[in-house]
Amino acid sequence: MIRTIFKELKNHAPYTLMGALIGILIAVLLKNISESLTFKLFYVFHPLHVLLGAFITTSMYKLHKKNPNIIKVFLVGFIGSIGVASLSDSILPFIGETILHFPHRELHLGFIEKWYIVNPIAILGVILATKKPFTKLPHSLHIFISTSASLLHVMMSISGVVINIALYFMIVFLLFLSVWLPCCFSDIVLPLLFASDEKIKHCSCCKL
Repeated sequence: MIRTIFKELKNHAPYTLMGALIGILIAVLLKNISESLTFKLFYVFHPLHVLLGAFITTSMYKLHKKNPNIIKVFLVGFIGSIGVASLSDSILPFIGETILHFPHRELHLGFIEKWYIVNPIAILGVILATKKPFTKLPHSLHIFISTSASLLHVMMSISGVVINIALYFMIVFLLFLSVWLPCCFSDIVLPLLFASDEKIKHCSCCKL
């Protein structure tokens, strides 16, 4: 189990780094947009991340667990998606924003702040995966959506700030950490831990 987890983390690192670098290009293009518009865009990409996370996590669990209990399926999919997406898109970026003393830092937890959007989206992802579990999705798509959500959270905290080269490097590092561990935990580690009585297979979501 441990060897498999570390192998998957290593395999997913290049995708995450690529996503972080693409995120910086997006930041350059969107550096002049208002904080209110950034907030609205965050609540486009964050729910999408929750939906995709719920679907992949539930699918991984169902495909690796023989005759899974429906309650466990729901808990793994729902908690995995809400918890990990909140960690990746909001909590880790906010910690980084606080350490770096970004001027407009504020924690945005979607399952509380916009509960009527985010929570039903997570339930929908679980239901869809329960009906037809499927993991052969582009992992780069998950990385792009997660990176975009994390980036938008960061951009809200630096609205109106002139971004220099040093700040861009800080954002790349922050995005990498915010996306890499949480997404791998959601897509791979969490489902496999709960399905540890089954044969562990290589993650099949890593497709460009």
